[in-house]
Amino acid sequence: MPTISTYSADGSVDVHVQDGVATVRFGHPKSNSLPGTLLRSLASTIAQAGDRRDVRVIVLRSEGDGAFCAGASFDELAAIENAAEGKEFFLGFARVILAMIGAPVPVVTAVQGKAVGGGVGIVAASDYAIATNRAALKLSELAVGIGPFVVGPVIAHKVGLGPYGAMALDADWRDAAWGERHGLYAQVVEDAAALDAAVSARARQLAVANPDAVRAIKRVLWAGAEDWDDLLEKRAKTSGELVLSDFTRAAIRSFKAR
Repeated sequence: MPTISTYSADGSVDVHVQDGVATVRFGHPKSNSLPGTLLRSLASTIAQAGDRRDVRVIVLRSEGDGAFCAGASFDELAAIENAAEGKEFFLGFARVILAMIGAPVPVVTAVQGKAVGGGVGIVAASDYAIATNRAALKLSELAVGIGPFVVGPVIAHKVGLGPYGAMALDADWRDAAWGERHGLYAQVVEDAAALDAAVSARARQLAVANPDAVRAIKRVLWAGAEDWDDLLEKRAKTSGELVLSDFTRAAIRSFKAR
């Protein structure tokens, strides 16, 4: 099947299905950051891939050999004018997370480089993430006056409240080895070539496994997340209100001026 692509000034999302594997790839020129348009496209693409009868596994990737995902678009964050806009902005990440964990098939994510903020949430929402040793992780939200509220439940579900709390409060980098020790990464490899090989091998293995068993494992992995639609909406509301504070406005201006 040919690749289906969605391109705009806000980045791109494409999907290619072959031999039971749907490869979904997103990209943005600013370190694969995710503006609202791209978040909506990514969430709908993942959901549609998961609904296809010929798809047994979803592989999620980002463009290039730099950052995996730099998180939210700071240009859009700075442009938020009211609480409703703020809530809608943060709901973008909620929709991607819900699409990933709600897909009936496993999501295998290839993490070639650094993941920041919402990018860490995408890693945590994966059923099986494989990373290179350059794929450091960071929750940077507190540094700009907000917090990792929307991504918090999925990260805490994966690593536990203690490690999540440490990430949220000190806003510092964790290396890929830390991510593997705490379960964000199932496997860490040396370089991009090894990453491609490992992801392809895992996807092929899952595509030929008993689909009923694989789907049952997926349900077990996300037991307890059934009420996250409401929870993440509340978290998005909190973030949308915090982003309007004078403290956060000043922090964002300072960050953009670097």
